[in-house]
Amino acid sequence: MKKKNIYMILGATTLLFASCGKGFLEKFPQGELAESQVENAKGIEGVLIGAYGILNGNVSGTWGNYSSAPSQWLFGEVAADNAHKGSTSTDQPNMNMIEFHTPNSSNDNLSQMWEVYYEGVLRTNNTLRLLKVDQAGAKTITAARAKEIEGEARVLRAHYYFYLWRVFKNLVYVDENTTSDEAKVKPNKDDVLPKIIDDLKVGIENLPLTKINQESGRMDKNIAKAYLGKVYLYQKKYPEALVLFKEVMAGKDILGMPFQNNFDVLNEDGPEALLVAKHAINPDGSGDNANVGDMLAGLNGNNPVGCCGFYQPTIDLVNAYKVDANGLPMLDGSYRTNPYKSDFDAASPLTYKLDTTLRFDPRLDYTVGRRGVRYLDYGVMPGNAWIREASSGGPFVGIKTMIPQSQFASHTASGAAYITDLDVNIIRLADVILMAAECEVEAGNLAGAMNYVNAVRTRAANLPAKKTAYNNNAAVYVVKPYLSFPDATYARKAVRFERRLELAMEGHRFYDLVRWGEAKSTLESYSTFEGGILPAYKGLNFKPENEYFPIPQTQIDRSGGALTQNTGY
Repeated sequence: MKKKNIYMILGATTLLFASCGKGFLEKFPQGELAESQVENAKGIEGVLIGAYGILNGNVSGTWGNYSSAPSQWLFGEVAADNAHKGSTSTDQPNMNMIEFHTPNSSNDNLSQMWEVYYEGVLRTNNTLRLLKVDQAGAKTITAARAKEIEGEARVLRAHYYFYLWRVFKNLVYVDENTTSDEAKVKPNKDDVLPKIIDDLKVGIENLPLTKINQESGRMDKNIAKAYLGKVYLYQKKYPEALVLFKEVMAGKDILGMPFQNNFDVLNEDGPEALLVAKHAINPDGSGDNANVGDMLAGLNGNNPVGCCGFYQPTIDLVNAYKVDANGLPMLDGSYRTNPYKSDFDAASPLTYKLDTTLRFDPRLDYTVGRRGVRYLDYGVMPGNAWIREASSGGPFVGIKTMIPQSQFASHTASGAAYITDLDVNIIRLADVILMAAECEVEAGNLAGAMNYVNAVRTRAANLPAKKTAYNNNAAVYVVKPYLSFPDATYARKAVRFERRLELAMEGHRFYDLVRWGEAKSTLESYSTFEGGILPAYKGLNFKPENEYFPIPQTQIDRSGGALTQNTGY
């Protein structure tokens, strides 16, 4: 299916699938159907599934979907202090501009993000429009199911607009009632957050608590509540957000939900998963319905994956997992003192030995691959042999996007082990718990905030130790609960630091820094530290406009001047 810019309202696009588990992704349609063919129950259900299809950030093909990945690794992590673009300095140079906050409006990563998620908006609009036609006439869909379909489509639309809003801020809003002629002349001056909130409220009202047809990829009431709470959090409406987060958390104990299961292809759809981008390998072995957004994050060099060497954790992130004598994070930034750099500047890399006496939060080695530590079932991570250019990306690799070699036959694309069907959690329970903790801090309930943070930390303490080649522990693993939050300033730091540790490499970090008002101070401080080791990262000057990105010039040109460029670009 060809991409359509936002001024081409979908007339009759339908994807006819059977269900919303992985199986529903395995039947990729060819071509488009006439509108009369989809103005019925089966057709509308198919158009709805087509709207779900954009959750994986892909309209067609495999290569090129990196910036629109549901994990948001480029904008959410590489643009922050958690990850480097990786690979080599000359590979995907437009990504360098995102990392160094020097983008221009011709950057293809911006165009990809805009086009894919507006495609998602248009598919949801088409679903809602066809549903209205059906309910006003033939009523081939029952009133009860029509209510659910409206809820699903509107939560999907809210998600697509929210992803666009975080990156571009100034958007044009089109819905199912917007005509093609109206869309062509609409400026990008709409405040989309109230519209997003309206959609999520309809989702809460219309959707059941349980999954429709027991299909794990479907929207449900708790997803809509968690998402609405998140939007309120961005607006600093803490009391309203907390009510919703508490409803989502009710009756759930994160201690019984292993951290590592969130990134295990054999343990997906677990109790921690809320909003998930589902992925599947097609029956013919192709991967356009798989996790194509994260495919560049594959390891490079002499390893089972063989490609592509992007998306490397920063030295700063790795050191943030250090703990003090009490098993707590170093909130004062002292984790940067005498930094651990693996073998990056070892006098003799060939004789480098892992220091297993370092005290680390165990989540480090479930987030980062480092030399001397066993990596899934691939063996011991050997250092540079798995890295394309350590001088550009540093000495570390990611883990959360990877699957064991023993699962390649069933869970990777034919001849391309770097394309997997590992799902991506867009919102998971730990995220909700830590957002609730933020709300409690702002409400003055520091004890409540600490209890939420400690639940996440106690779960982390249960992680099995990672081993070296000699089967001894790869570090002194320790993570302890906080005994007190003495004041709001300390509590705020603790909650925010915990979000970094728990959710690292999952696409949240840059957006968190922006909404906290900490992007400039954090990223410039990070630049000073990281640049002292990797000189390319010195001298970052983060400007106010860098909190969002430029509108793609191609879209401004197509609009004939209706769209205006963001300030500063």
